[in-house]
Amino acid sequence: MKSVLINNIKISNDKPFVFIGGPCAIEGLEHSVYVAGEIKKICKELNIDFIFKSSFDKANRTSISSKRGIGIDEGLNILKEVKSLLNVPVLTDVHLPDQCEKVARVVDVLQIPAFLCRQTDLLKVAAQTGKPVHVKKGQFISPEDMYQVIQKLTSFGCKDILLCERGTFFGYGNLVNDFRSIPIMSKSGYPVVFDATHSVQMPSSKGTCSGGNRDFVPILSKAAVAIGVSAVFMEVHENPDEAPCDGPNMVYLNKLKDILSELKK
Repeated sequence: MKSVLINNIKISNDKPFVFIGGPCAIEGLEHSVYVAGEIKKICKELNIDFIFKSSFDKANRTSISSKRGIGIDEGLNILKEVKSLLNVPVLTDVHLPDQCEKVARVVDVLQIPAFLCRQTDLLKVAAQTGKPVHVKKGQFISPEDMYQVIQKLTSFGCKDILLCERGTFFGYGNLVNDFRSIPIMSKSGYPVVFDATHSVQMPSSKGTCSGGNRDFVPILSKAAVAIGVSAVFMEVHENPDEAPCDGPNMVYLNKLKDILSELKK
């Protein structure tokens, strides 16, 4: 069984789960520090290791009018401050090969979005940064296809790989979880992460944006933890319905402690 060390956090399928979470998009320094700080308090109380996640750009949006994000320069400055002020590892996604080196100077983990999991040039440059790479399984591929993603990353020198289950297309505008994907991807030996909030997303279901149903997040998370995963990923916000993106599937910050307490049991 392989493990990935991120700062002093050891992530492995046979270890207690790590929590990866934060707002979908970076909204500003004050907001990021607030949410990260509150999540850190909850995780410390429950003795759960925590990695902060937020995005400087949301390139895979439904509409041209959808909000993209704060931008790479300001976003990385904020992530750097969060990391320094709170002493937590940080994770963010990259969409283009030329972003990887710049992002890797700040963050502890590079995330490859689901729609880009087969993009060889992006995987190559991400691998060559030497940082751990968290790859979300595309909504359109099988869990077995992730073995080819692993082969690409390892051939480019990446040793620290995290694989992520985040739902599979079920017709138009709907996702389901095939929980067979967790043991199938676990057979690779690499840590498997369960993305609970994107699994309840309903892509483009609102016409110009995606919908979702956060009520199912705790239920699906329990199933994933029961099977055995290395980490649980949730996007968290104090007021999801006012968030710039992914509001319907994000978890309320004031509900997080109860959810994590249940998963810990």
